[in-house]
Amino acid sequence: MNRPTVTLKLATSLDGRIATGAGESRWITGEAARGEVQKLRAAHDAVLIGIGTARADDPELLARTIPPPQRQPVRVVLDTEFSLAARGRLFETLDRATLLVIGAGDGDAARRKALEDAGARTAAVARGPLGIGAEAALAALAEHGVGRVLCEGGGQLAASLIAAEVVDRLEWFRAPMVLGAEGRPGVAALALSSLADAPRFKRVALRELGPDIWESYERVS
Repeated sequence: MNRPTVTLKLATSLDGRIATGAGESRWITGEAARGEVQKLRAAHDAVLIGIGTARADDPELLARTIPPPQRQPVRVVLDTEFSLAARGRLFETLDRATLLVIGAGDGDAARRKALEDAGARTAAVARGPLGIGAEAALAALAEHGVGRVLCEGGGQLAASLIAAEVVDRLEWFRAPMVLGAEGRPGVAALALSSLADAPRFKRVALRELGPDIWESYERVS
């Protein structure tokens, strides 16, 4: 397998939403669940998000554990056009953890250089019909020495990884609330026409974290 192992983390309402229709998402799950996410970050070589999540949340993606991890995971943003603005908390914490932006080989060269000048690392991969494919992104991570990657969203990235059948483990934190159809889904459209086509996972653990539920799944081969 010439790719990292992939863990997909979802923190959703009971109906699978990661934010309200207006984009509010802090905080759907409680403090105990968020603490476990920090441990998951520390246990992986890299944390992966899409450009939409980077823009909407302005995250640090640092592993905040006690004690701190010996090494912070690489923060990875999948950004086809290298359009990430060279500011915000990802750049303010470059002294603590590496930032890698993966874009298309024919993406904007000037924007790519601006990211590098600001201290980020970049990698270019082939563009697919819908942008950067999951397999190409994971191959780039393998070339950068990443063996285990934790994907933290958003919904489109989660869907692309599931559709490509590269999610090895799913860590799902569910809060006891319902946000409705106008909420933003944790997994975007998969364009399935039948139940037989649905990706399958086997639940391997179930835990209570205060008011929240934490379920772990492994991919069914």
